[in-house]
Amino acid sequence: MDMPFLPGLSAPTLPGGPRPGLCTDCGVSRLGDGKACGRACQFIQPDYPAQERRVHGREAKPEREEEAFFGPYREMLRARLEPAAEGAQWTGVTTGLAAALLEAGEVDAVLAVAPDPEDRWKPMPVIVTEAAEMARCRGMRMGYAPTLALLEPARAAGHRRIAVIGIPCQVYALRAIEAELGFERIFVIGTPCSDNTTTGNFHGFLDLLDPKPAGVSYLEFRADFRVELRYDDGRADRTIPFLKLPISKLPADFFPMTCKTCVDYTNRLADITVGYMGGDGDQWLLVRNARGAAMLGLIAERLAVAPLTSKGKRKGAVAGFLQNTARAAGGLPLRSMPDWLRPVVAFLQPRIGPRGLEFARARVEMKAVETVLHLRRAHPARMKNMVPAHVWRLVAPYGLTPEPGEEPRGEP
Repeated sequence: MDMPFLPGLSAPTLPGGPRPGLCTDCGVSRLGDGKACGRACQFIQPDYPAQERRVHGREAKPEREEEAFFGPYREMLRARLEPAAEGAQWTGVTTGLAAALLEAGEVDAVLAVAPDPEDRWKPMPVIVTEAAEMARCRGMRMGYAPTLALLEPARAAGHRRIAVIGIPCQVYALRAIEAELGFERIFVIGTPCSDNTTTGNFHGFLDLLDPKPAGVSYLEFRADFRVELRYDDGRADRTIPFLKLPISKLPADFFPMTCKTCVDYTNRLADITVGYMGGDGDQWLLVRNARGAAMLGLIAERLAVAPLTSKGKRKGAVAGFLQNTARAAGGLPLRSMPDWLRPVVAFLQPRIGPRGLEFARARVEMKAVETVLHLRRAHPARMKNMVPAHVWRLVAPYGLTPEPGEEPRGEP
């Protein structure tokens, strides 16, 4: 039975639940085909070159420097929507694209997430059929969202042309089974992942950040090395430097192993990726194929575009991250920074640290390092199947190479 929403947005009751082990509950396990996970899951044996050829017409070209980091793309933009959409996490490009598809009649429905009626931070998969209702999907949610479980209800409702807004592990699974679904057309709007956790864990994090967490209405990890908090209880917005976050107080399993072993941070198989990492304060768009270009064209008149930037050096930051991650993956205590030094480094980071595209490169390399080290410790037998060649290329400059038996299978 659908939740009591206005016409144009519905939240069907979804069967089943996540599977044990490396599972982000993308929703495929809740579909009628019990064997679909084996064909679709990113955490079994992903084949990015084959999927890139199918989706984009070609594989990423490592010699084209940015594709080595971010995957195939036609155009990369620093942009913002003007005026910014009220309630958006950044300026509203993601939901703006989906709304424009509905307005233009390019799709019948959009699969997305909205806030749960009982918890603003909990994601609730929804089917949106009216452009105005996309506004209810703005903002960040934290927790597992089985969005792909909506594929069957959407098809049963008669929708034949759809758009899906998803994170990388959802999009990989969607692409793997796309040809089997029977839709006439699927547009994919991807967002880079951002180290998910359970909604309950996220509430624990908010409790550590703020004395009145119920009043926090917005949280964002920004590219200037700060977390921004906004409130709906009358308090003024504030920012917290990354170095002053209470990370040491979080439980060891705050981030699940799936997020520690992600091999696609930038959503390589989306038609268009919309994020912030390379935006230097604006949104960062990677138009990956003709469908992505067509979508962007629908909102082009509302976009303010600025030159891409790249500042600072990432090598030292990534090397330091590798050392700390190696200690953590080996069960050793992290080396903590002296309290007197934290304000100094917090002051210097946004001024001399990596920014713009260099920040995005650093973050992608860090995720690749994290994947190799954590998977090697926790699931060594999976290394040869789960770690694609593009991840090994990213970590090679930092001395991480495949050990015997870890070489990717079936890739160049």
